[in-house]
Amino acid sequence: MSRPTQRALAAVTLLLAGTIAAASPAQAADPVIPVMTNIRTGLNTGFDRIVLDLGAGPAPAVSYQLVDELTADPSGEIVWLTGEYFINVTATPAAAHNAAGNPTYTGPQKFRTRNLRNVMAVAVTGDFEAHLSVGLGVRARSAVNVFTLTAPNRVVIDVAS
Repeated sequence: MSRPTQRALAAVTLLLAGTIAAASPAQAADPVIPVMTNIRTGLNTGFDRIVLDLGAGPAPAVSYQLVDELTADPSGEIVWLTGEYFINVTATPAAAHNAAGNPTYTGPQKFRTRNLRNVMAVAVTGDFEAHLSVGLGVRARSAVNVFTLTAPNRVVIDVAS
């Protein structure tokens, strides 16, 4: 190899090494995933409200589905829950455990909601790979509105009563 080729190759190698070294700390940092700390329920005029309290991080994207039965994520096992109809709510990214794997939500995985008109029960149905799933058992099919609030982060589920 000629001396100019060797110098050019050395310059490219140094340039690439510097780029990789500069990128490594940013790539090594784990993304912040908001963690669930509490589930609250409330009776409101015309609707039942379920609130998932979350820690710091970006507000998750939320969605819901009306389903015939609830299944646990990731096992696919049926989650038995009181209700005539079921609503599956998913928040991504979100979790019910911290980066060390310790639970951040220590409440019941399933509970009845005797104080509400339509929502009969709530269950945590999934906490896997930054997908947090919560299932609701309801008395009647009705309008559902799922959204997020920030400062502090919350997932809000309103079910018409």
